Amino acid sequence: MSWLAQLISAGLLCATIATFPPIATADAVDEDPDLAKRDEDYAAGNGAVERKDWSQAVRLFQRAEVRNPDNADLQNVLGYCYRNLKQYDLAFTHYKRAIQLDPRHRGAHEYIGEAYLLTADLANAEKHLAALRDICVLPCEELKDLERAVAEYRARKK
Repeated sequence: MSWLAQLISAGLLCATIATFPPIATADAVDEDPDLAKRDEDYAAGNGAVERKDWSQAVRLFQRAEVRNPDNADLQNVLGYCYRNLKQYDLAFTHYKRAIQLDPRHRGAHEYIGEAYLLTADLANAEKHLAALRDICVLPCEELKDLERAVAEYRARKK
């Protein structure tokens, strides 16, 4: 394909993407609205997250996990809750499971990167930052958030 044809194709792709509504990014809450409609424990867990009642959220999400063990969003939000409880080993377990289920899960890459920073593991945080750079062809909130967290971490360590 000639460079002119490539340029026109790229322009058409950008124009098409610009017509889509922006994707909402609410932290870990309600990432899977379909699951929230089907599973009352998942929906209630989202409410507990909004209240920052991490222990209650974990209990509710664990019950939902029995019925939905292979849901990447559920695994991610469990990791997020455990991270907020400072139970990092459990947080990593669930984030890794989310990424295993969906290697392109932007939220899981962001959150596990932030968790690695909380445990002073910059090298692993940077691995997930690199993954987000590959995943986010267009700028995405998860990439911006982890870039900011890494920059702040580095500034504190100077």
